[in-house]
Amino acid sequence: MRAMPKSRAGCNRRLVPRPPAAGQAGAACYRSATRGREGRRIIIGIGSDLANIERIGRTIDRFGARFLDRVYTPIEQALAERRAERVATYAKRWAAKEACSKALGTGLRMGIRWKDMGVVNLPTGQPTLSLAGWAAERLAGMTPPGHRARVHLTLTDDHPWAMAVVVIEALPE
Repeated sequence: MRAMPKSRAGCNRRLVPRPPAAGQAGAACYRSATRGREGRRIIIGIGSDLANIERIGRTIDRFGARFLDRVYTPIEQALAERRAERVATYAKRWAAKEACSKALGTGLRMGIRWKDMGVVNLPTGQPTLSLAGWAAERLAGMTPPGHRARVHLTLTDDHPWAMAVVVIEALPE
């Protein structure tokens, strides 16, 4: 058995690695092991979804603006219409909404509407979700007291598939 360094003798706390600096690999995955006043970071929801880009394209062709206006926010529509891969952009956002509803623990029921979940991009280009209506109420209800929720989103596509993963984290205030 290795001897404990003298400076650690009598200490029963775990050593916790330093968190990576923002923007470095692993920064989003770092979990604080501190206790007490700072509290803990907690994952309160995980969801993923795989959408078929061709199926979303056929739905857009068949129902047009009626489908787009029912499912996508004006911001999402404006972004998709500017992109060369317009249908893939819509499919990724469809997958993000499905993944978010799973992370919220509801699926698309219990009063949640498609437009209650909107994919928005940060100035860096990173996608995230903006929640409104019942989705925002559900998120507030699942967030533990003394914490604030943060929604992480990743999107990818490789024709004919679009995929999204959503992780909802509760951060101590």
